[in-house]
Amino acid sequence: MKSSLRIACSRSHLQEVRDFVRNYLTGLSLPEITINQVVLAIDEVVANFIIHANGEDETQFLDLELAFEKQELNVEIADHGDTIYLPGEHQSPDLRAYIKEGRKGGMGMALVNRLMDRVEFFTRGNHTVCHLSKHLA
Repeated sequence: MKSSLRIACSRSHLQEVRDFVRNYLTGLSLPEITINQVVLAIDEVVANFIIHANGEDETQFLDLELAFEKQELNVEIADHGDTIYLPGEHQSPDLRAYIKEGRKGGMGMALVNRLMDRVEFFTRGNHTVCHLSKHLA
């Protein structure tokens, strides 16, 4: 079962993304905690694309596709902006150092890596794509 959504690169569309993902996953009769984890992971990646890759340029857009087959959820988020966005490897941050320094941000992709089984960024042509997957028993 596949479903897709296209949004303009604006934070104002994040609720639409969360609702779209939640509705899709609810139809799969998954536990609420699993739904919340996947919604959070996808929301973080989409927000990063909107803010960091596209500078909230509403003339740019993102395509989101969800597919569920053989107990595997596959998510593809494709950016159509002019900038290639390939975040580096995200290690688990040193929380004590973050607190000591008073840092904000920079923990989202580490969280996504913990919530999903696989997180990959790559290019397709001159566009950036993020592929997320999670085995759902």
